[in-house]
Amino acid sequence: MLAIALESPSGQQCPQTTWNPIMPKLLYASTSPYSSKVRMAALYAGIAVDLVPVKTEDKPAELISVNPLGKIPVLVLDDGRSVHDSRAITQHLNRLSKNALFPRNPDKRLEAEVLEALADGICDCALSMVYERRTRPDTMVYQPWLDRQWAKITAALDFLNATPPKLPKKITAGQMALRATLGYLALRFGGQWEKGRGRLVRWAARFDEKFPELKGCVPG
Repeated sequence: MLAIALESPSGQQCPQTTWNPIMPKLLYASTSPYSSKVRMAALYAGIAVDLVPVKTEDKPAELISVNPLGKIPVLVLDDGRSVHDSRAITQHLNRLSKNALFPRNPDKRLEAEVLEALADGICDCALSMVYERRTRPDTMVYQPWLDRQWAKITAALDFLNATPPKLPKKITAGQMALRATLGYLALRFGGQWEKGRGRLVRWAARFDEKFPELKGCVPG
């Protein structure tokens, strides 16, 4: 099975396999933090996937046929079944890789799953803000809604900044989710989330230093 590397807009590379009719396909977008997490997880677990970029706003038939919600990422298995959303995909990849993404220990596994959920929750709020501004005329943007979402984001970031997750030699999908989240915030809210959260800024830099092979999967 051959592999190539695609260059991301940031100049980093995230390996992508060549097309193979029996290889699972991942429908994704390079700016999506959920897609970023899943791409990191597949790469870290050593599971080859065929990356298929899609634009959700175009509602492509290839996407709608495998996820009627029209959301990404979607993992299309070699038998035609589809797996979505991103947390269902990381769990599936974990089973395939015999626990490469989540610890076997119940307490440590729960910790990783909660971290993944918290990171995804931050992204939910951030995306809600992006779409509020993107889909409404300026005169109709509802500022109290934006303020409410930003308050949730900052509360979660302050919580994480107080005690950043450890970065051991073997990481989990939880740490990958957080790195993808911080990458998305840097992309959409750069210069706004970092102030007073130096520990998280340094945490992201250390993540990239320790796992350079995953850096190209960060949203960009």
